[in-house]
Amino acid sequence: MRRGPKPWHETLPNRLVPATQESSRLASGPRPPRCGVPDPPEMLSARNRQKRFVLSGGRWDKTDLTYRILRFPWQLVREQVRQTVAEALQVWSTVTPLTFTEVHEGRADIMIDFTRYWHGDNLPFDGPGGILAHAFFPKTHREGDVHFDYDETWTVGDNQGTDLLQVAAHEFGHVLGLQHTTAAKALMSPFYTFRYPLSLSPDDQRGIQHLYGRPRAAPAPSAPALGPRAGVDTNEIAPLEPATPPDACETSFDAVSTIRGELFFFQGPFVWRLRGGRLQPGYPALASRHWQGLPSPVDAVFEDARGHIWFFQGAQYWVYDGERQVLGPGPLLTLGLAGSRVHAALVWGPEKNKVYFFRGEYYWRFQPSSSRVDSPVPRRATDWRGVPAEIDAAFQDADGYAYFLRGRLYWKFDPVKVKTLEGFPRLVGPDFFGCVEPANTFH
Repeated sequence: MRRGPKPWHETLPNRLVPATQESSRLASGPRPPRCGVPDPPEMLSARNRQKRFVLSGGRWDKTDLTYRILRFPWQLVREQVRQTVAEALQVWSTVTPLTFTEVHEGRADIMIDFTRYWHGDNLPFDGPGGILAHAFFPKTHREGDVHFDYDETWTVGDNQGTDLLQVAAHEFGHVLGLQHTTAAKALMSPFYTFRYPLSLSPDDQRGIQHLYGRPRAAPAPSAPALGPRAGVDTNEIAPLEPATPPDACETSFDAVSTIRGELFFFQGPFVWRLRGGRLQPGYPALASRHWQGLPSPVDAVFEDARGHIWFFQGAQYWVYDGERQVLGPGPLLTLGLAGSRVHAALVWGPEKNKVYFFRGEYYWRFQPSSSRVDSPVPRRATDWRGVPAEIDAAFQDADGYAYFLRGRLYWKFDPVKVKTLEGFPRLVGPDFFGCVEPANTFH
């Protein structure tokens, strides 16, 4: 994701706005990245400069609204998404009589979904970057619908990806009846800029209070319904967590893989997630929070060029598209592999088009497009000069170097010289998790 202004969401159906708005937008020539919803005439008219906020022409006829989250982004823990959505709605309820209550079944007033590409409203998303989300105004045929692009890198409270809190609060403004405004630093500005803490500008507040009025006297605070209710199937994953996750400084890892540009370390039922070399808040976490139905522990993991994530355990494998399982369990025999397990999987090359499976002193080249190894006869792992036999995990970084892990040590492999670098092996803990490296001792 590029820093600076980014488009909030894509153009709403033309029937939601006068055609003159769209033609005016197209005639204006190239513009910096911004929200795709056409600017209403009020923003283009000099006669309206004093009243900056702009209305969509609709409002809800009630002040007590319900909302439901249908699907979740895979990068965030579901309770974190629920809390963020509740905070984004609270931005508007604090200055109005509006209340928002989460429900877990049936049709709600506001239906929130994380979806991809074509998803049923003739407004397809475009993958990572570009269009982030879109929402529908009150009094339209899809009032209350809010869609977020599942393929974005959703984050909370940092600018390393797309901040869910700011995007959600902006979209909820549209759902409540606000259009874009020309006021500087307004939440309803058409441009996305990472800004904390999140708050409404005076223009945003005037606009929403014009629609719904000021808050009732002494409103009683209510906590958002973050957890599942008794007797209601919320499709929520609630496994029993071990009391204490292992210490990354003292453990060896079952598998490591670069997924969506981030580094994931797997050990038992847990996963550690690193972005830009930094462990992300909330980790280690249960891997099943991201990938429902995933067995534990996994032997190997890799992401192919199409973005599918392959997991291996014993004589079986599973394939996920994001957090959605699309295949498995399937037998390794269908991939052309005889034997009980894969010890490590390495995606190799700039196009992610070479995948190698390692088992003991041998390796195979695998073709994800055909789901078969090139040959059932393995080659000797000594082709990878300097890499030890019996590795536990392998992955490639953004610069093309390969890393091979065994126990608490790792080796870095040079793709040009086709051998491990001098000075290796090194300890995983200090180099990846900032652990204190033990002093050398001699006995």
